[in-house]
Amino acid sequence: MGAGHGTGHGSAGHGSAGHGHSHGGPPAGPAAAAARRRATWILAAVLVPLGLLTLVGMVSLWPSGDRSGLQLSNPYSVAQGVTMDTGTVRTVTSEACPGASSSPASSGTSASACSFASTQPDAGGAEVRVALNPDIVKSHGVKPGDRIRYLNLSRLQPQAQGSSAQGGAAQGGAPAYVFTDFVRTVPILLLAALYAVVVVAVARWRGLRALLGLGGAYAVLVAFVLPGLVEGKPPLLLALVGSTVIMMGVLYFAHGLSARTSTALLGTIFGLSVTALLAAWSTDAAYLTGVGSHDAASLVNVGGNISISGIILCGLIISGLGALNDVTITQSSAVWELYELAPHTPARKLFTSALRIGRDHIASTVYTIAFAYAGAALPLLIIVSLYDRPFLEAITSSELAEEVVRTLVGSVGLVLAIPMTTAVAVAVVKATGASRFEGRPSEAALLAGEETDRLAAGRSPRTPAGTRRGEAGSASGPDDGGAHAVATGTATATAGAGADAGADADAVTQDDGAGEYPTRRSRRGR
Repeated sequence: MGAGHGTGHGSAGHGSAGHGHSHGGPPAGPAAAAARRRATWILAAVLVPLGLLTLVGMVSLWPSGDRSGLQLSNPYSVAQGVTMDTGTVRTVTSEACPGASSSPASSGTSASACSFASTQPDAGGAEVRVALNPDIVKSHGVKPGDRIRYLNLSRLQPQAQGSSAQGGAAQGGAPAYVFTDFVRTVPILLLAALYAVVVVAVARWRGLRALLGLGGAYAVLVAFVLPGLVEGKPPLLLALVGSTVIMMGVLYFAHGLSARTSTALLGTIFGLSVTALLAAWSTDAAYLTGVGSHDAASLVNVGGNISISGIILCGLIISGLGALNDVTITQSSAVWELYELAPHTPARKLFTSALRIGRDHIASTVYTIAFAYAGAALPLLIIVSLYDRPFLEAITSSELAEEVVRTLVGSVGLVLAIPMTTAVAVAVVKATGASRFEGRPSEAALLAGEETDRLAAGRSPRTPAGTRRGEAGSASGPDDGGAHAVATGTATATAGAGADAGADADAVTQDDGAGEYPTRRSRRGR
């Protein structure tokens, strides 16, 4: 609807009178509302069937939980009579290993040195001497005050109990207490708490919802994707269904149910589809068997229906999920913000402007993916570099091929999702956002309305410089509904104009977040 201007004039010889003006803006009415409804129905027509199809797929692929065919021993389980204890290190000593030669000089070799940690058990009692692994001593070391986890073999070695506090070794040199791992509970909980506090402090309720959504995403992985892979479910469908469920839950829960979020979801699903197709092809074409990994070799020997190549395929799809979500929601938000600043921008120009933002995001996100994988595989990269092999042979070797393919596949899906999300966002925002600004007048209409008010008040037209002496100031600006109201000051019809002599009005512009609209600011004469 047009913007309404109301003016009131009063003088000594005239009664007060009121009249209104309507100045043209974009045409109001059913067309914009119909376009908005049409865009909403199009989004619903695409996303609702996708949601139902995803739900059907999740129900059909839901794992049964049967692990009867698997044969995998738990390395953290202990035999009868053996316990896993924890304690705090008091001192660390290095001495000759039990059972080592007592006369190393006669053999011409130095005696082997072993490290022991005098540890106070958390359960109480006397200190025990825990034998430390040589690799732990060399790489990180154990220091007084560290909390460690160790195997207690003393019940299986009764002869060692009397000397456990002194030598910690049984007859024949076998230690009664053996280091297994550090206790990391406190530092990890502190980091998790710090992460949660920072996210909530910066992002407020949206950050809290994002953290809860992250918990839900991991629940889907643990309850649906991982058991499905163990039971030999189709990895491509498993990854697509699981990823779509995660993205639908995370996006709508963190960002709310809106056309902006739905647009980002469409872009994410498109990127997921591209990534899945590339991952399915590259897993077979690049011969990604995964047998070079120790963990993969352990899974091969487990038996059952576990497919290592299927696990790799699923990992290629899931690994780029976070970065894909990042670029699509950011790109969708960029289109909406650009439109809010300039709602009359043509669709082509809006797409071009948003895509320029997307190009900057592409570069930084590709770096993020590459460096994240490089950091995770740093020990492997060092080993490969020490082999002194040709570069092309090294990056296509079985050790690095999976990381290289993961980076390339994820990056391609991510890059293609940006123009797709931008195009969908521009189409949706032009339809759904039009009604918000359909009643907002253009700048030319506002200026024309001001001149009409000036003439109706008996004043002369404004000069091109935009300022005149002897005129009353006025104030205008867009209200919450987009309407423009102008209130003119009081003035006399004849000699009363002298009362306003010396007033100086200058034109300024006010940015309300949706474009620039002129306002007037008055300063009384000095």
